[in-house]
Amino acid sequence: MSDEKESAAIDADAIRALADLLTETSLTEIEIERNGVRMRVARQVTQVHSAPAAAAPPAPANDAKREAAIGTIPSPMVGTVYVAPEPGAQPFVKVGDAVSEGDTLLIVEAMKTMNPILAPRDGVVAEICVHDTQPVEFGQALLILN
Repeated sequence: MSDEKESAAIDADAIRALADLLTETSLTEIEIERNGVRMRVARQVTQVHSAPAAAAPPAPANDAKREAAIGTIPSPMVGTVYVAPEPGAQPFVKVGDAVSEGDTLLIVEAMKTMNPILAPRDGVVAEICVHDTQPVEFGQALLILN
């Protein structure tokens, strides 16, 4: 095999390996540089629409925690939460704010990618469960929407 064909095969294998790594880690982009050759693999990302957490088994009607859990907006990923579009700016939402489906509630940064967390439905912000620049885990409650 000629050197040119061999290097193309190596690049294809490296690209496949990077694409597999993107899938395994849920990253949207990865870039490496080896021996003066830089490779970048990225995939198209759609906006994250978070859905309310699944309802727990039936509980008594007077159980306030059960009622609040219905409107919990969980983090769809591990990352850092931002409550405003930039440092020093007004937060996207405050407790008591009415929001419409599709409004940006927060941002979760994961691997230097800003992922807007959108309201899954119309409602009123009952509680904000995180603070600015807080690390969050997958599934962690971000806010409660009534």
